[in-house]
Amino acid sequence: MIRIKRIYEAAAKEDGTRILVDRLWPRGLKKQDAKVDLWLKEIGPSDELRKWFSHDPDKWEEFKKRFSAELDKKRDLVQVVVDKAKEGDVTILFGSKEERFNNAHALADYLKRKKKIQFTAGRE
Repeated sequence: MIRIKRIYEAAAKEDGTRILVDRLWPRGLKKQDAKVDLWLKEIGPSDELRKWFSHDPDKWEEFKKRFSAELDKKRDLVQVVVDKAKEGDVTILFGSKEERFNNAHALADYLKRKKKIQFTAGRE
């Protein structure tokens, strides 16, 4: 199972492998305090796409399409997340204040569509 969680929330035993999927390290958070097992910064959206989107809900559907096209070219990184999920629980971490319209949720949508990955209820 895969969960989605804001990195500023406390780590929990049920998180399993914690994977940060942001290109930039979250502000104000020390790496030793983050309890991140894997930082896949290259799986995040390109700087151009990230800046264009700027967490604007009106751009959400277009952002997901563009990000999906970028993810299609990053199959090896996507496979890392899939493989970790096959091994056990995974929590995809994001730093944005925007809880819903962010790259972690777009990645989750991509994984559901392309890889048929299951997510826990609640944080989708």
